[in-house]
Amino acid sequence: MFSFLRYVVVAAFCFSLLSLIVLVLKTFVWGRKTLHSEPRGKASRGILYAFGRGMMPWEKESAAKNLPTYVAGVLYHSGIFAGLVYVFLCVAALDLSPLSISILRIIIVGGFASGTGLLLKRILKPTLREISFPDDFASNILVDLFLAAAFIDSLYPSIKTVLYVVSIVLFLYMPVGKIRHCFFFFYSRVLFGMFFGRRGVFPQDQGTLNT
Repeated sequence: MFSFLRYVVVAAFCFSLLSLIVLVLKTFVWGRKTLHSEPRGKASRGILYAFGRGMMPWEKESAAKNLPTYVAGVLYHSGIFAGLVYVFLCVAALDLSPLSISILRIIIVGGFASGTGLLLKRILKPTLREISFPDDFASNILVDLFLAAAFIDSLYPSIKTVLYVVSIVLFLYMPVGKIRHCFFFFYSRVLFGMFFGRRGVFPQDQGTLNT
């Protein structure tokens, strides 16, 4: 049973990845806008900013004003990454040292706690609840279940069926739900960096982008 589900997990992941790539390619269906102005900076420096200093909370007003939520988001996504690493290690039948498993377990627990907290905030805070769609709740709950399954499986590997089933559902839902932002995030940050890096208009960085 485990062997069969391992293949299904791989198939679901490949389907999800292919679907996400197709969605990215669809963004080019109308072509790319031609920029006629002379560049004032370098796109490469803009990309470095987008994935470096531009990720810091003080560079984003919404994050600076909601620092606990920002930290929770970082822990949440770190936990998701750790959970994915754990699943792929299980599918590949690779063994980790007890210390490595313990580290993954701690990160996953932190991610689950943060995800649950963010879900409760969305439910209990009227302003967030009013602008939320069913997909917001479904995506959060599904990821939280995935993290819970990964943590429990790390303690009791005999229930691996649950982890594999939840992982399959997660991968199949990813292209159609909000979870796909984990893929589009990197794509959009690259575009952001290229555009504003070319213009050289980043906060307190105009001079360095022109060098």
